[in-house]
Amino acid sequence: MTSAFAGLFGSSDWANAAGLWHDLGKFRPRFQRYIREAVGLDPETAHLEARPGRAPHSTAGALLAERELGLAGRVLAYVIAGHHAGLHDWDGGLSTRMAGDDARDELAESLAARPPDDSPHPLLPPADLRQVPGGKAGFALWVRMLFSCLVDADFLDTEAFMAPEQAERRTAWPELASLAPVFDQSMQALVDQAPATQVNRLRAQVLEQCRAAAELAPGVFSLTVPTGGGKTLASMAFAICHALKHDKRRVIHVIPYTSIIEQTAAVFRGIFGDAVLEHHSAADATPDAETLRSRLACENWDAPIVVTTSVQFFESLFAARTSRCRKLHNIVNSVVVLDEVQLLPPALLQPIVDAMNLLAKHYGMTLVLATATQPVLSTRRYFDRARNFDGLDDVREIIPDPDALQDQLRRVRVRLPRDWHAPVAWEALAEELGRHDSALVIVNSRRHARELFRVMPAGTLHLSALMCGAHRSRVIRAIKQRLAAGEPTRVVSTQLVEAGVDLDFPVVYRALSGLDSIGQAAGRCNREGRLDQGEVVVFIPPEPSAPGLLRTAEDACRSTLHDIKDGDPLARLRFADYFERLYYSRDLDAQSIRRLLSIDDPKELNVQFRSAAERFRLIEDEDSVPVVVLDRDAGDHDLDILLGTLRKSGPDRWLMRRLQRYIVNIPRRDALCLLDQGDVEEQVPGLFVQISDWLYDPDLGLVIDGVAPRPAQTIV
Repeated sequence: MTSAFAGLFGSSDWANAAGLWHDLGKFRPRFQRYIREAVGLDPETAHLEARPGRAPHSTAGALLAERELGLAGRVLAYVIAGHHAGLHDWDGGLSTRMAGDDARDELAESLAARPPDDSPHPLLPPADLRQVPGGKAGFALWVRMLFSCLVDADFLDTEAFMAPEQAERRTAWPELASLAPVFDQSMQALVDQAPATQVNRLRAQVLEQCRAAAELAPGVFSLTVPTGGGKTLASMAFAICHALKHDKRRVIHVIPYTSIIEQTAAVFRGIFGDAVLEHHSAADATPDAETLRSRLACENWDAPIVVTTSVQFFESLFAARTSRCRKLHNIVNSVVVLDEVQLLPPALLQPIVDAMNLLAKHYGMTLVLATATQPVLSTRRYFDRARNFDGLDDVREIIPDPDALQDQLRRVRVRLPRDWHAPVAWEALAEELGRHDSALVIVNSRRHARELFRVMPAGTLHLSALMCGAHRSRVIRAIKQRLAAGEPTRVVSTQLVEAGVDLDFPVVYRALSGLDSIGQAAGRCNREGRLDQGEVVVFIPPEPSAPGLLRTAEDACRSTLHDIKDGDPLARLRFADYFERLYYSRDLDAQSIRRLLSIDDPKELNVQFRSAAERFRLIEDEDSVPVVVLDRDAGDHDLDILLGTLRKSGPDRWLMRRLQRYIVNIPRRDALCLLDQGDVEEQVPGLFVQISDWLYDPDLGLVIDGVAPRPAQTIV
């Protein structure tokens, strides 16, 4: 099975050797005694988890591979030794482990037990870095791909034995080819039913341009479509047509925020039904709390259409954990749409782009960079070499004339601050917003959203990531219904509405931020073109953002726009200027991921996999954990049943999917404070559940800042 997985990237011989030798240590008498003493097939005590006091068995095969095959065996040593605990660093990690007495004893005892001698001896080429996909620069990704093949095969084989019903469900996915007619019918119905407006005519044009471009050879594409231009469905049209034309295996749609994944997945599920897999990190077990059950329940992305988050996708690419890595081989030979690609964090941009280049060149992946505000991802060279950037190669634009499309879809007038350093008080802003029957205001933090909401007129709605998915969906649905009915609608929101949320306000206010955020906010204004022009107002909030990326983005925006006298502040070329300023001012490999994943000595093949994985975090300075909240207004009477099942059976895959609608991610420090206060409890390791009746506010969501509950919430 491992060999078949790796055949897609020309490494079946290496994978076969890993699959053959990975459990050599199970022949040792100590392990045989342990497995015979294990009672039944309890997933919590089964053989897959090598915990202290049990019978470790993953070092023997690694040590044998290195002894038998020399440097080539070092490749297998990484893969085999980590197939339970995850990939190790070489320096101070795997090198020390393999040199220890325990490793030598494990191998000696295993060989003394006389494993079958009729198994084929793996015949491998020398470990010549020139033969590795991507050469020396691609070695780390190649090892992770081999590792993915082994651990997924190991999990699937175990699952087939221990949970055959779950294994059977994994084989029930439809073929991608069978979904194309369903998609075409849905798109035709959408076009036929849409009012004959200029905006809808342009959306139909974008759709056809995407289908035409799908005939082009695989590689890296940009899809530059202004917000409101039908980008989400058009990108899916490109992906499906391209996949069928070039025999790609699946479509993966990557979204920047967990806050909107449910909405996008629901759109696709409305077309493709159960062929859509929705997966984000809220359903993952923590590294120190994985069990056999949680490992088998985690997703390996074998569905034809996967909707996931940027955090899940990119952190998996650089992961060391088995549950995170097992899906990697299934992104080979796929079409990946990176929605709102401008939101990739600058601090990790260089290693991300390095991986994207390798995937496109050596692993059959077609990448689509989809956004209205394209970042500058081409190679840049400066006098200061430390600022150089190795960018994406040969990016092709899908839309023939994106500037003309932007002119045709321009529906707003942008009003910039008269004084870029004069802040507006929340009370003054609330008074100004109160003069509009309907308006959306977007601020830069959840705290700012709460502060402004508390001084807004009665009836104002609130949106932030402290609200669970079910709650946000309910509020967004209410907003759309009010707007459609012509009812006054005022909304205070964080930036979560700037990607994938189809709202249409006559007026939008945006706190100073990056130019890309202002452009995305403008996409929520006069979206359907019903007005001659909508109005977007940029204002200076009462306090600047904390030092960091957001402050840098604000400064880059000021520098780009401060001297504009006329013309469109959101013209496409201004974004190139903005992103170049932004990226030049940041370290694009702030965590030294490149160095950790580089080979210092080709004779050692020493890579620091675990250190790189620990440093690669898309969300800066926030170790977040999931909390299942009691959103009683959701009207889902099954929530208590789901939580009861969680306590009894643990985090099964289907259960975590159901609970995703009620999960809010918060910093671990806040979760621990709530735990100390008795407001939440840790039902399973790494997953918290609300137990306090007042902790979840019907307007603001999860209360984590110590604000006292409203009187109505304290009534028994």
